[in-house]
Amino acid sequence: MRCMVIVKANEESELGTLPSQDMLEKMGKFNEELVEAHVMLAGEGLRPTREARRVRYSGSGPSVIEGPFLLTGDSVAGFWLWQVKDLDEAVKWAKKAPFEPGDVIEIRPLYETQDFAPVDPSGKLRESEERLREVLAERQKK
Repeated sequence: MRCMVIVKANEESELGTLPSQDMLEKMGKFNEELVEAHVMLAGEGLRPTREARRVRYSGSGPSVIEGPFLLTGDSVAGFWLWQVKDLDEAVKWAKKAPFEPGDVIEIRPLYETQDFAPVDPSGKLRESEERLREVLAERQKK
């Protein structure tokens, strides 16, 4: 299963404070372990919300809201995309991550194309989605 591991924002990340060299080295080592174990598919840190935009959709059309946004439990500072056997394996990896006390991450399974079989009985939409994923995979190789 694939899952997204969401690193929650905190006051430091929202200020744009970069991690210490020590933390970057620890996280780099952890990321190497994930890659060597064929778990990590992608991962990135995100800039503070002051550099972000939100697009809100309504009956009158989309509107753009400029950051910064209030720091809430929903704010995201970074993410990984992992390929794991199940959520238990993802939790085991998450427990190894070199985070500080008070940091929070969230692990969310991704929908896979087969999950949509009940609403796509012909399989055409799933086939289209698989083709798109193949195109993206080819682009990443370049």
